[in-house]
Amino acid sequence: MSKPAVLFVCVHNAGRSQMAAGWLRHLAGDRVEVRSAGSEPADQINPAAVEAMHEVGIDITGAVPQILETEAVRASDVVITMGCGDACPIFPGKRYEDWELTDPASQPIEVVRQVRDDIRNRVEKLVADLTGSP
Repeated sequence: MSKPAVLFVCVHNAGRSQMAAGWLRHLAGDRVEVRSAGSEPADQINPAAVEAMHEVGIDITGAVPQILETEAVRASDVVITMGCGDACPIFPGKRYEDWELTDPASQPIEVVRQVRDDIRNRVEKLVADLTGSP
């Protein structure tokens, strides 16, 4: 069986989706293929998101916001949206989840840490569901 592919989508692909991708890479290793994209990508990753992830030993400084492409959705088994509205195309047979999370843009680091920790809890459940182990 091939490994599952997960796509995280938010508006700017600079905070929530990048933190989620970082957590999934960290927690699942090579057991899951990880993608992230945004409906209106920013120029750079949110520095507060980078700092919050660095605090837990995860480096997302090399991540670059990407535009949401139909092919990325088509190639993914699970698509997790985080406030991107109707921008994400829907394909039959895909698993879709919408995670309601505070947008870390322009938020103080304390709020970004809460978002980071909420994302970790959700990603831990996702990893267990997709791989059968934590």
